[in-house]
Amino acid sequence: MTAAQAEPSRRARLRGGEPGARHKGEVLRSDFTDGFTALAHLALTGAQVSARVIDVRSGKALLSVDDHVVLPTASIGKVLLLLEIAARLDEQAHSRYDLLDRTPDDLVGDSGVWQYLHAPSLPLTDLASLVAATSDNLATNVLLRAVGLDAVRARGESLGLKRTALLDRVRDRRGPDDAPQLSVGSAAELTTLFARIARGEAVNRAVSSRVSDWLALNTDLSMVSSAFALDPLSHVRSDHGLSLFNKTGTDAGVRSEAGVLRGPRASVAYTVTVQFEDHVHTTRLAVLQSMRTIGLDILEYVH
Repeated sequence: MTAAQAEPSRRARLRGGEPGARHKGEVLRSDFTDGFTALAHLALTGAQVSARVIDVRSGKALLSVDDHVVLPTASIGKVLLLLEIAARLDEQAHSRYDLLDRTPDDLVGDSGVWQYLHAPSLPLTDLASLVAATSDNLATNVLLRAVGLDAVRARGESLGLKRTALLDRVRDRRGPDDAPQLSVGSAAELTTLFARIARGEAVNRAVSSRVSDWLALNTDLSMVSSAFALDPLSHVRSDHGLSLFNKTGTDAGVRSEAGVLRGPRASVAYTVTVQFEDHVHTTRLAVLQSMRTIGLDILEYVH
């Protein structure tokens, strides 16, 4: 069977409404059955799953699976930091040219590129771009030191977030006195937040536009967005009628993604979070494949 033949077959199968696995959730359109079933299978293996997909224009829910459950979201909480930075720029409390220095206390490993660069200082907006593009941990810590974690928390509360928060700075190791997670969130709140950013309603239109522009730089298209066939290093402009901004979170036993995909027919906001026992590589592969399946359903809806 060719790819051209396979796609109509897939759509026909979806329209046929094959029964999905039983799990607390709701398939609100038959063409999200594959994604719902994939997440249900993960839940049956012991993973905690939470997901929500909505139409940005109408706000209509297209998929809902335990979307009020609070789960670790790793680096997705950095979106709240970006919103605070963008709001301060809009209020002219900071200039985009403000130079921020890194200090030994800011140093941390894992994601990001600044730790490998020689520049000891970078402009504020360059650091925000690094956070959005590569989830840069060092840039995150420097920005957090500049604005304060309390201000980021207050910004989240002002946006009506009750189950979603950035809890701490990035640390190589978490001790008993540290927050157990970098961030937590519910799929319901995160999906609504990303839809508000897309509609220009997160703080205001200027702030929303700046944050969505930063998030369009994200190079991690390994989860839900792996289904969209976009260039991970260059998708700021529309490609085949598709445009994306998203944020991912990765930690041991955690994969999470929130984003907005715009297409020729519709725009969708989505969040998928899975917490799982990451002892076997095949389990991680199954998680990523299930997230990609959600992405295929989203792609079909918008394209």
